[in-house]
Amino acid sequence: MAHDLPHSSTLPQFLGAASKGYAGQVQAIAVADLRSSLSATEMERRLIELGFVEGARVQILHQGLFGRDPIAVRVNGSTVALRRREAMAIQVA
Repeated sequence: MAHDLPHSSTLPQFLGAASKGYAGQVQAIAVADLRSSLSATEMERRLIELGFVEGARVQILHQGLFGRDPIAVRVNGSTVALRRREAMAIQVA
């Protein structure tokens, strides 16, 4: 007997791993080692200031031609450019 699996768009993932066209909601900010000059606390603060707060609607609008970086993300009606490594701190579903 097959089990019904949730649709893949409802499974938690990181925004930095998503492809162009992805749409979902922010679940959490989980800053780890992002190889950034910013501390984890500073990176989290900046992402929140840009509108990446729990429940915010996000959509990847565009990605760079080389290495898919940077990405253009619509977050609650505003468009923001992020590096994929920064977007890896944003958990979405």
